[in-house]
Amino acid sequence: MTTTRRTLLAGAALAASFALSPAFAQGQTEIELFFPVPVDGQLARDMATLLKEFNEKNPSIKATPVYTGSYDETLIKTRAAMKAGKPPAAVIMSANFLLDLKIEGEIQPMDALIKADGKTNDQFMGQFFDALHGNAVLDRQVYGVPFHNSTPLLYVNTDHLKEAGLDPDKLPANWEELVTTAKKLTRRDGDRVTRWGMMMPSNYDYGGWILQALTHSNGGQWFNVDYGGEVYYDTPSMLGALTFWSDLVSKHKVHPAGVQAGGAVSSAFLSGQASMMLLSTGSLTHIRTNAKFPYKVAFVPKNVKNEVPIGGASLVIPTGVEGERRKAAWTLINWMTSPEKSGWWSRATGYFAPNKAAYDTAEMKAFIEKNPDAGIAVSQLAFAKPWFATYRTVPVRKAIEDELAAVLSAKKTPKEALVAAQKQADEIMRPYVEQTALKLPTN
Repeated sequence: MTTTRRTLLAGAALAASFALSPAFAQGQTEIELFFPVPVDGQLARDMATLLKEFNEKNPSIKATPVYTGSYDETLIKTRAAMKAGKPPAAVIMSANFLLDLKIEGEIQPMDALIKADGKTNDQFMGQFFDALHGNAVLDRQVYGVPFHNSTPLLYVNTDHLKEAGLDPDKLPANWEELVTTAKKLTRRDGDRVTRWGMMMPSNYDYGGWILQALTHSNGGQWFNVDYGGEVYYDTPSMLGALTFWSDLVSKHKVHPAGVQAGGAVSSAFLSGQASMMLLSTGSLTHIRTNAKFPYKVAFVPKNVKNEVPIGGASLVIPTGVEGERRKAAWTLINWMTSPEKSGWWSRATGYFAPNKAAYDTAEMKAFIEKNPDAGIAVSQLAFAKPWFATYRTVPVRKAIEDELAAVLSAKKTPKEALVAAQKQADEIMRPYVEQTALKLPTN
């Protein structure tokens, strides 16, 4: 998932400004929060605003936001800091990395901190939507606290629908309607396409998530939610999903060929060069702020059933963070995920608020009434499943994303791509499989 150069520079400048702040008051516990910027918008600036308020209300703690790039880059930088013996006190980590971090012993369970607050794990997690538990609770222990979470959404330019003689109140609800609508919305000047009917991001970290959404919509499972050593790349349901995406490009010619970055997709939509797109709800505020035309959002169209993966990130505490820094990190995590701050962050960014009580606050009720599009992702949570997570999540995900790129560039057929992705993923996960599922008793 990409971001803009301006946002990167803003994040770096803000992080630097914190680092150059005057000496902290005596007795303060200094902690760092590593945070990514995975989608469009001014997320880095919003994070600085959030942490500034936290520091003002918690004078015994000085929390410094450190911008760390994409989700993948945040994982790399966190591991580098840990290897150097300087782990950040807290990290906003892609929710599907938690299983791999647990397997490698790189994050710590929060059960003792929850118990010290007088709660059970179930009571603590009960404040968050059930759909988020699968990427936060592992082996009945809490390893992550949901912070900003997402689902993919269908964004539609309703002016384009009217122009094509379509009903703006009837958005595509299934794959057949999506294809039919995309054909009517695509514009051509001779052999040149001047407006695409449909676009979906296929760059690293985004393409796998979108393809998982299509696979779920086609009745598939993508991975074993109970075991970190199995993915189901070479299956009929996933073949159907990848073929559908490929057909949008090569058969129906309503989607551009090749890899499309998330930022390019949102820019095409905002400029009127694309009429529909699948994109994260995390980009919703960016679209709402910058769209010069009316638009609507809807569930991801289904083939077999409505079902999408959870996305976004959770707050984690790395292994090696102890004592006062650990307590300060826990104070920060609880504050950031409270109903009030969870709601504020949702309104600022477009991510839905993971804390259910956020939607009971007066501010959130007024916001949803004014911006009903912000409620679509929440409604879609009833059909949400855990995000893909395995041993060595990133290279296993990259195995399919490389093949997705080959298909969208017409270099491989969907079947050839899935066979290759399955083989590579199985090889990557083999050490874990041999140490766990294939480790049989010797007596």
